[in-house]
Amino acid sequence: MFTGDQIIERATALKERFGLSTPDDDMQRFSKSLLKGMFAGMIGGLVGTAAKTLAEKVYPPRVHGEPEPPAKLAQKATGGQLDGGQTAVAAEAIHWGFGALTGAAYGGLAEFYPKATSKEGASFGLTLAALTHDSALPAMGLSADPKSRSQREQTSEMVTHVIFGVVTEIVRSLTRKMLG
Repeated sequence: MFTGDQIIERATALKERFGLSTPDDDMQRFSKSLLKGMFAGMIGGLVGTAAKTLAEKVYPPRVHGEPEPPAKLAQKATGGQLDGGQTAVAAEAIHWGFGALTGAAYGGLAEFYPKATSKEGASFGLTLAALTHDSALPAMGLSADPKSRSQREQTSEMVTHVIFGVVTEIVRSLTRKMLG
């Protein structure tokens, strides 16, 4: 497993390989556009969601077989009216939709506040984990309180969210560069 610093170093090297400059340099090269920023972020968020999903298969955040928060949300939103297959489809839609939505918000923010991309997107991933898994999801009854989760489960959430953030940032930067 990589440390956070190693992930950031590899992300920086990858961005350099693709000729992606810092956000400040990008903004000097082309004008700011909320729509382009949000679109680039949405694409980044979708690819970041795919990367996080794969990382969770290797390093799962829930080891006791508890349902994923999107599945719990789908059941809660429908009053428990979904069967197993319907719950799975709804959970996937929520999972991917949330990744696209948060990526779009991140892309829009990065367009006008480039410091949001600090640490090659790792800060975004960690902030998202803190806002969701450490506060909003437990408050909504969709996941366990962070204090009741094992160190391994907490570490998995942080690592997979860093992966989400870094991948989202790399893809957002590349997409935004292509959009001009």
